[in-house]
Amino acid sequence: MARHDSSSFAPSWYSAHDSTGAQAHDQRVRSFERLWRAFMRARVFVALVLLALQLFLLLTTESSTIGLTALASTYLLATVAVLLMWKPAEHGRAPTLQWIVTIGLDVAVVALLQHFQPGGGINFTPLFALPVLTGAILGPLVLGLGTAAGVTLLLLTEAALDASGFGQLDTARFLQAGLAGTGFFLVAVLAHQLALRLAREEAVSASSQAAARAQAAVNEVVIESLGVGVLVIDTHGVVRNANPAARGMLMGENYPEGARLLLSARPSWSHLAALVEESFAIDAALETETTIEHGDRPSQRLHARTKLTPAVGERGSLCVLFLEDLREVEARVRTEKLASMGRMSAAVAHEIRNPLSAITQANALLDEEVREPAQKRLTKMIDQNAQRLSRIVDDILNIARPQPSRADSHVPPLPLDSMVRQVTAEWMRQNSVTQTLGVHLHASQGLVAFDPEHLRRLLVNLLDNALRHASGKPASIRIVTQPSGTEHLRLSIWSDGGPLEASVLKHLFEPFFSSESRSSGLGLYICRELCERYGAQIAYQRARLDQREGNEFYVLMPLANAGATAAAPARGGGGGHQLSLSPASNPAHDHEHTIVDPLRSGHPPLAPG
Repeated sequence: MARHDSSSFAPSWYSAHDSTGAQAHDQRVRSFERLWRAFMRARVFVALVLLALQLFLLLTTESSTIGLTALASTYLLATVAVLLMWKPAEHGRAPTLQWIVTIGLDVAVVALLQHFQPGGGINFTPLFALPVLTGAILGPLVLGLGTAAGVTLLLLTEAALDASGFGQLDTARFLQAGLAGTGFFLVAVLAHQLALRLAREEAVSASSQAAARAQAAVNEVVIESLGVGVLVIDTHGVVRNANPAARGMLMGENYPEGARLLLSARPSWSHLAALVEESFAIDAALETETTIEHGDRPSQRLHARTKLTPAVGERGSLCVLFLEDLREVEARVRTEKLASMGRMSAAVAHEIRNPLSAITQANALLDEEVREPAQKRLTKMIDQNAQRLSRIVDDILNIARPQPSRADSHVPPLPLDSMVRQVTAEWMRQNSVTQTLGVHLHASQGLVAFDPEHLRRLLVNLLDNALRHASGKPASIRIVTQPSGTEHLRLSIWSDGGPLEASVLKHLFEPFFSSESRSSGLGLYICRELCERYGAQIAYQRARLDQREGNEFYVLMPLANAGATAAAPARGGGGGHQLSLSPASNPAHDHEHTIVDPLRSGHPPLAPG
């Protein structure tokens, strides 16, 4: 047999379930105990028959004595005691007291009955087969052969004793004893071989059952964790089984556990029912795109395909229906396109940089020559737009190339509260939301290593996202800054929108993925990229603020002056700057603002993306 190196792969996924080691030993012990108890019950039954026979002979004829009846009674008590009070010895051991009490007692009782039975009309020789089988099946082959040899000697001795009474040898009696002994030897050998064969078959069967159970468990885990919906449907359109993804696509997150689905039960599933019915009719796999309308949530576009299983007995074949959310498929396609576009845009940006530098230099020379105010305004406009294009080129190149996890050392520390106050004021003027936004600043001493333009983009993207999902009521959007531990500042943008769907949460920070057709799906992706560039973490959670549930996007930013701001929380609680823009955001209501800080409450921030 080939030897396997310790570093090589296991020969099978289910090798851990093979019948080796402690598990195989337990299996053999259980099998041995089951057979041992079967033989002990057989001994009790034989003892009952012998006692009944002796009582019958004692009462009806003179072919039995009180001594033989007492012997049968004692044998019955002994067999019952062994069955109820004695644990079986381990299989394969050398003969012990238990084997002597069981096998030896059986041979002795049968021999005594055979020898002292009056009249000799009853032959008890076939009962010797029970101890021979017990030794051959439950013990090693030596024990079985030894029992057969002992029985043979007893039969020959009995024949010799009977013959000596008449003064001559009975050849037929000796021949009969020898044939019976030979038969017992054959029974011992055959029974032992059959027992070994059955034990091996049982071990193989147990190993196969363990492998089948392990495979079923693995299949169940894989199917349950699939993002693709899987349904098993019979010829009547009844869903026999469905994984959580399929149940979520058909009935949402609050589906009833253990409910048996019927595809024709709802009009929105009629396309799926027709697809399955047609697949059964033509006995072929089909696929199509369909839309499921939900009353309490947005409609869902799905790609559905069927596959028929082979017919099994009278039940016939089943149809396996696979459902895949087209938004996730399109998101993967968009991500692949993004990768190729990133490589292409980086090459284009390199080509744009040279002529852009030439335009900037030519405009600077032209600006030195012109004197009229109108011409000065034109050269200034050219310079501003050229600088804007240059920043766009730099951003494209920065996204295309790998970025460090921390901000570069040349980025100057930026006061967070001052920057948030400036950006929110501009954002409110541009979006005319003076009553919608509440600003609460409690990190007046905090400095962060963030580029001002990048922090502005981060805030604007998060505020635009909150505005799209907020109710529009006063104070339906809140922005809060506060210390988080001694080394971080926490920037939170909260809105009172409804909870996000599970399918949206899964791809929240991925590029080009959005729950709205008007959105490009790049806002949160850019926010995550900017945060990772400066060592910050961005995450989402449902949070309660002013007794209202809402969506919160929070950013944990490392302090640029961790040593200087270690005592800031003691001063910042009451002296923090606050911009009150709505009735619900004035200082009188600040004690109601409860936004969870993951670093102080023991809840770790969600991993980006």
